[in-house]
Amino acid sequence: MLEDILIPISFFAFVFATFYIYISTRNKERMAMIEKGADPTLFKTKAPNAMFFTLKAGLLFIGVALGVLFGNLLANAAGMEEGPAYVSMIFLFGGIGLVVGYVFQSKKTE
Repeated sequence: MLEDILIPISFFAFVFATFYIYISTRNKERMAMIEKGADPTLFKTKAPNAMFFTLKAGLLFIGVALGVLFGNLLANAAGMEEGPAYVSMIFLFGGIGLVVGYVFQSKKTE
């Protein structure tokens, strides 16, 4: 009974602590670099990378969804075992989605 409450609380506490440590360490590192004379513009991210990340993530999720769909088709129509059918199709279509994202990115940056 106690596990039903402690596990979600522990998970969210772990995620929060990881995020907090990442942000505070990054801030301390940046402050030290600025104190030593580094240019503050080094820390700005470029907007096109965010666009490509979103594109790649979207294509990956589309690939995973197609992988689940085709895994279900393999399991039901071809009589293949469910485990290998789902896993193989998820990885196959997820990888195809990432390759398509890479092709789009390389054409856009040229």
